[in-house]
Amino acid sequence: MNNSGKQSDRKVILGLSLASFLHDVGSDMVFSVWPLFVTSVLGANMAILGLIDGMGEAIVSVSGAIGGYISDKVRKRKIFIWTGYLFGGISRIGYAFSSSWPWLIPFRLLDRSGKIRGAPRDAVLSDISNRENRGLRFGILRAMDNFGAVVGILIAIFLLQTIGFKNLFMLAALPSFLAVMLIVIFIREPTRSQAIFRGIRFKDFDSNLRLLTILSGIFALGSFSYSFLIIFANKFGFKTFEVPILYLLFTLVAAIISIPAGKLADRIGRKKVLFVSYFFWAALAVTFIFFASYIGIILGFIFYGLHKGALEPVLKTLVAELAPKEYVASTIGAFQMVIGLVAFPASFLAGLLWDSFNPNVPFYFSLGLTIISTVMLFFVKEK
Repeated sequence: MNNSGKQSDRKVILGLSLASFLHDVGSDMVFSVWPLFVTSVLGANMAILGLIDGMGEAIVSVSGAIGGYISDKVRKRKIFIWTGYLFGGISRIGYAFSSSWPWLIPFRLLDRSGKIRGAPRDAVLSDISNRENRGLRFGILRAMDNFGAVVGILIAIFLLQTIGFKNLFMLAALPSFLAVMLIVIFIREPTRSQAIFRGIRFKDFDSNLRLLTILSGIFALGSFSYSFLIIFANKFGFKTFEVPILYLLFTLVAAIISIPAGKLADRIGRKKVLFVSYFFWAALAVTFIFFASYIGIILGFIFYGLHKGALEPVLKTLVAELAPKEYVASTIGAFQMVIGLVAFPASFLAGLLWDSFNPNVPFYFSLGLTIISTVMLFFVKEK
């Protein structure tokens, strides 16, 4: 690749990373306090919280698949990216004016529909990368996500008690609107061939990608949303103003580990890093079940950050590499759809287990599914 091509690639990576950083600043100004807002301010129980979170994850899956499919069909990426950020900004204004938990639902669905940007954005990044640097570049993008989240959490910690939830959520819309402007002004639509598009179906996945999709779905069924970790800590004795600090801790750890995890995956392979990520989730479950002390919960959030930082960039890298070349966005979207649809009952089921039995039961359930997924991963072959 010539120098102009390298400079163009760097500009794309920088633009996508800065936009992602800005959006996550606003996103985590909201989501660092989201479980407390839904349960303490609007009066929802754990099953309702799980239902709302699960519905959001289901919409993520559908919007991701739609975004990937249409993006490949029309050979466009950019419009899906900035539209996704716009949805996120609008939804936060809706959260600010919600007076009861049912009002949250349409705005939560709009917010998570913003994930229509995910597969097209990942496809852009995959298209300009190769086997030697793809993991690193996905790691950089994920690190910027997480560092944006760190900034958003810090803003929430320092401003929540002063300005309240409503004003905090209104302020959180601004970074996403800035991300929209950044994509529209500075990112050029990549040139793509006009190959005939017929769409991607699950039967078009090769055997390795099918197995990876199935085992990831099994893992997702037990991988409930972070809201349960937050409420667990709050119920255990962490004060309301301390809870965002725990969220900050896991996000900071994820931000720090994302780039090294991507580089390590480029060096030793994707599967080995995925094994490590599953181990960290299992360690979290064991810690919350058997060592639920003040220090134990802090350690559990560190494990959660290590899990997220290792899982997300490496899993996307592996899916992109197993995908048919002309259908990268569609394949990533289809993969995310399966995972998201499974995640919908996951959080709701975790909430029912929590309310019907005790807070430890969801962790036992998740630990069992993690072991099954780990065993299945041995049989996936990388390209």
